[in-house]
This record gives sequence, structure tokens and C-alpha cells, in this order.
Amino acid sequence: MKKLGSQSVHFDNPINILETASIAGPKEADGPLAKYFDKCLEDEFWGEKTWEKAESKIIKETVNMNIAKSKLSSEQIDFCFAGDLLNQCISSNFGLRELNIPFFGVFGACSTFVESICLGTSFIDGGAAEHVICTSSSHFCSAEKQFRFPLELGTQRPPTSQWTVTGSGSAIISKSGNGPYIKNMTVR
Repeated sequence: MKKLGSQSVHFDNPINILETASIAGPKEADGPLAKYFDKCLEDEFWGEKTWEKAESKIIKETVNMNIAKSKLSSEQIDFCFAGDLLNQCISSNFGLRELNIPFFGVFGACSTFVESICLGTSFIDGGAAEHVICTSSSHFCSAEKQFRFPLELGTQRPPTSQWTVTGSGSAIISKSGNGPYIKNMTVR
């Protein structure tokens, strides 16, 4: 690893993006990117009693799908860098605890996934890991409760208000493979 300037790092050995997986909510499934998601949900609860439990299930199933697609076992994954928008990354913690992969909770809001990738590539390039899984999730309904106006209040949303995605994305990055590769990172 070599520092370039004041904000960038070059990896001595490019880090391979081995496999990816994603699950998206119903609103995202109605958009132009629907065909690129591995799974699209029909409703926000996905068989759970709360939105928070649904988000834990979304991140858990995305990670399990990613591991299955990679043909690795969970024992071959050295570390998991994951996060969500809730306090103490509870969706990630509860959703991923059964995997028994050493877990780092990452909270960067919209940057959580990329921060996870940056940390994971640093672990691999530094020799601490061979395979790392990086993932993040969010759920519109639980994020509204956490950051804006709980949906239970029935507050009118202004047309310009933000809409947090319901979904999860995951990538397994690795020391070896055929690419695509992560060769540099810039931290702002």
C-alpha cells in the first residue's frame, strides 16, 4: 500500500471484487434498475412484524446470497464490514450475528458501503485477510422513524423530501481473482 498525495492510497496488489448480491424493496423494483437486482421484494415487511426485523432479514439474505454465489463457505470469509442507518447498526448486528464472521460495524450513512469496501481492501492489502465481505442496508420505513417523521404519525411528506432506499448491497472482495479490481482509493 502506498499513499498518493494527501487523500489517496494505491494498493500494491489490486483487490478483486469476487462476487456481489443485492435485494431491493418494492419502490426500487418499480424503477429502471430493477433488472439488475438479484431479488425484488413485493412489500416492506417481507413476512416480518416490524420494519427493523425486515431490514435485518434483508441484509442477512443479501449476505447469504452473496456467499452462495461466490461458492465460498462463510468460514472462508475473514471479516465482515457492514452497516445500516439505525442506532448501533442493529439491523446489521442482528441480521449477521449467526454467520460467526468477525464483524466491524460501519456507520457513514450514504457512504457506509464504500467505507466498508475501503476498510476491507486495506485489510486484504495489508495481509490481514484473504476474503472480506462488505455490505450495507437501509429501509425507508425504519429510516423515517430514525431520522425524519415516523410514518405512524401520518405526516404529509413534501414533494421534495428525500426517500431512503429499502434494500441491501453486498460484495465479497478477495486477494485473488479475475476482476474487476480495486486499485486505488481516495478518502475525502
